[in-house]
Amino acid sequence: MKVLQFTIPVAHDKSVIAQRDELPYFYPHLHRHKEAQVTWILAGEGTLIAGNNMHAFQSGEIYMLGADQPHLFKSSPEYFQSGSKKGIKALTIFFDPKGSLTSLFDLPELRALKDFLQQHQQGFKLPAECVEKVSANMLDIQRSSGPDQMIHFLQLLRILQGIASKPEPLSAFGISPGITESEGIRISNIYNYLLQHYSQAITLDDVAREACMTPQAFCRYFKKHTRHTFISFLNEMRINEACKKLTGNKYESISVVAYRCGFTSITNFNRVFKNVMGNSPRGYLDSYLNKVGGI
Repeated sequence: MKVLQFTIPVAHDKSVIAQRDELPYFYPHLHRHKEAQVTWILAGEGTLIAGNNMHAFQSGEIYMLGADQPHLFKSSPEYFQSGSKKGIKALTIFFDPKGSLTSLFDLPELRALKDFLQQHQQGFKLPAECVEKVSANMLDIQRSSGPDQMIHFLQLLRILQGIASKPEPLSAFGISPGITESEGIRISNIYNYLLQHYSQAITLDDVAREACMTPQAFCRYFKKHTRHTFISFLNEMRINEACKKLTGNKYESISVVAYRCGFTSITNFNRVFKNVMGNSPRGYLDSYLNKVGGI
């Protein structure tokens, strides 16, 4: 798995493209492209890797990703199982702020929208209360063409810009656009290895060997490119998976979740969970159930 530089197939007569995907699973490779994107997950669940961070995603959520931001919507393991009847559906709006839209965003009247895009180059997840309005607008973009489509597109950006609470960025920083292909392949292989083996005992030697580096060199390299230590990144990945299991009713007990996510001690799991999520596993689950019950 490598950081692939994608070229989105934008028609010569379009500055904005609406793409609907219905597939067995999301595209499985870490990649980036010059276009920014707004993606509505109609069906599917898994882990979103954006820059140096990861987030659980599920149906009904909308994400904005910045131009050239490395990302991967990694479908959950059951989507790749032989005979799986699961599938994903998504609607994505792609646009290049520095391409054919440059002159549009240079207009004084659109300065605020241009500033908004620059301020959110690391992407964000839309608040739940905005999903209905934004998804309806995305459908308008998909169904329209010509001037009408451009009007709906500007309305989309205006809605995003008008979000009352400033959303948290998906990533603390991005992978440099100037990164070499060999470095991109190495980083991606590390991510993929951890996603496939997080439930098992993983040592520093194991992951360093996967990256074809000495443990000492790997630690320096990994911290430089992710601003995480190997242990902190692995712990966040495991807690991310634990949260998905807790809220998806895919567990028999909290202790079962802990062991299935690679923790060998429930005490350590509770400590790491609270450090990452700011709440205990039980408190996190109760809070989630209260929110669901209140909807």
